Amino acid sequence: MEQFYALIIQYINVWGYAAIIVGMAMESACLPVPSELIFGFAGYLVFLGRMDFTTAVIAGVVGGLLGSVVSYLAGYYGGKSFAEKYGRYIFLSRRHVDSAQQWFDRYGLKAVFLARLLPVVRTFISLPAGFAHVPFSKFVFYTVLGSIPWTTGLIYAGMLLGENWHKIEAMGHSAALLVGLGLVIMGILWLRRHRGEVDAS
Repeated sequence: MEQFYALIIQYINVWGYAAIIVGMAMESACLPVPSELIFGFAGYLVFLGRMDFTTAVIAGVVGGLLGSVVSYLAGYYGGKSFAEKYGRYIFLSRRHVDSAQQWFDRYGLKAVFLARLLPVVRTFISLPAGFAHVPFSKFVFYTVLGSIPWTTGLIYAGMLLGENWHKIEAMGHSAALLVGLGLVIMGILWLRRHRGEVDAS
């Protein structure tokens, strides 16, 4: 697995934003690609000045959405039996599917947003959304909304850690999430404060 992770880092190092999109699409399509690794290293590249922070965040959100749509469509058209039958070929365990299903059963459509802020279950929540045939437009909206804090927080954490970016898991998902939420809130407040200036321009 370490060789696989090293390969991911190498691809991001060479292909940049395109590799982030592909890597996050794989992660959100229920493949065993850790977003902490992708975003942590992306943050390190931002730290080095080799990537732009905002563009890296956009690439992460776009990739996550693409992979989530694949999972949603698999759940929508294939149903739970399809996931259980073919999931083992992409290392998708029934336990993960059941965990995501429990979240969806408890929170409904809101789970698409809430689960995006949590490790593990965030990767699989698109499947039960597809099982339930939730409206596609709402699925996309909540997926993007929930992906922004996670993506922002992990990339920013990688940037802050610099050469120690690989320690991002040790700092805890909650810390990265708080950073992401804080940045998103700051962005919203800034937009509200300068809305008049933006409209005037």
